[in-house]
Amino acid sequence: MDTTLFTPQESPTFFHCNQQSNDHAAAMDMQSNNNQSHTSASQSSDSTDHHLQQLPTIASDKWASRLLKECARAISDKDSTKIHHLLWMLNELASPYGDCDQKLASYFLQALFCKATDSGLRCHKTLSLVAEKSNSFDSARKLILKFQEVSPWMNFGHVASNGAILEALEGDTKLHIIDISNTLCTQWPTLLESLATRNDETPHLKLTVVVIGSTVSLVMKEVGQRMEKFARLMGVPFEFNVISGLKHLGELTKEMLGVQEDEAVAVNCIGGLRRVEVQERAGVIRLFQSLKPKVVTVVEEEADFSSSKDEFVKCFEECLRFYTLYFEMLEESFFPTSNDRLMLERECSRSIVRVLACDDLNSDQGECERRERGTQWCERLKEAFSPSGFSDDVVDDVKALLKRYKAGWGVVPPEGDDHESTGLYLTWKEVRVVWASAWKPSKA
Repeated sequence: MDTTLFTPQESPTFFHCNQQSNDHAAAMDMQSNNNQSHTSASQSSDSTDHHLQQLPTIASDKWASRLLKECARAISDKDSTKIHHLLWMLNELASPYGDCDQKLASYFLQALFCKATDSGLRCHKTLSLVAEKSNSFDSARKLILKFQEVSPWMNFGHVASNGAILEALEGDTKLHIIDISNTLCTQWPTLLESLATRNDETPHLKLTVVVIGSTVSLVMKEVGQRMEKFARLMGVPFEFNVISGLKHLGELTKEMLGVQEDEAVAVNCIGGLRRVEVQERAGVIRLFQSLKPKVVTVVEEEADFSSSKDEFVKCFEECLRFYTLYFEMLEESFFPTSNDRLMLERECSRSIVRVLACDDLNSDQGECERRERGTQWCERLKEAFSPSGFSDDVVDDVKALLKRYKAGWGVVPPEGDDHESTGLYLTWKEVRVVWASAWKPSKA
């Protein structure tokens, strides 16, 4: 957006007195640095009184959604007066420590400010750098495991994918799983246990993990050591490889993966494809096809940040819809004072800024966050693969998993308008939130 929307005299200053951590503070510091020349004296007392009088009436049910959407429309319309007014009000009401509405207002306010001032790239880089500096294997692993303990959001895809992979590779003795995900290999211990108890000969497993971005690559050495130790404990011959240093998945080549002729190959993508730039997704799927895998498993969150990427208001509303569901799910899954919940919410800030305030044409911004719905992924994947579906045993395993969690979770197949889709959907309060699928090479 044109930065002339805000002149120095009308650019708002935000003061978050209750920032929860250095990473959030760093991002908000950029906001204040953009406006250090501005002081509260630049706003008239009449205008301030007018704003303050409106706050009590706005602080009602779902106020965040209404204010945020109104601000997004003002940014789209380049209405600088209205933008200033709404950003000020949101800043007064938002808090990363408050209820769900206050949290949503806090994180989306940051993205809206970045969009309005054309500072998204700088903010995203700062958030990424802070995440890298504060990241450690123990903290990341504990956070993932705690999330898996209270919610099936991640485990749903793990159970479905592991079941499909085990069935597709049954009887093979040299297995090669290519893992494109960001869950620090927490998916694989249960698969190793299953391989160790196979009735036939215990197979040799080669696991190749493709890492995009430096945040995860910093901890992969320790991940590999733990995986190798666990494989020895299970008595499974095991080889662990990491491919890192890639800026984006489009740089991955068949030669890097080192696939051998006598290996039975499985490609596993848990939240991996959404990190590929939209225009490169067909090429990545063709790369998978060239590997001649026995099975490809794809798990993605059910949201569409792709088709409306050039229409800011529509993309904003879909982004807000998705993260509202996610934040409400976290609110019901964790205790109100849970630090783990706060960390998971904080991790969303980079994604929200990336989707709403960064230009996709700049390839140096890091991972893409353009999620697509299951029907959209099906359309792409059917160009190279055929749906293999999930067996009754795998579906039963998924249903058994959901019984471990609080009421409200469910699993449903595609239906109605999704007759062209395949796979399974995880639902929360009857709303689809995660899609899992399994694919095999087309016969043609």
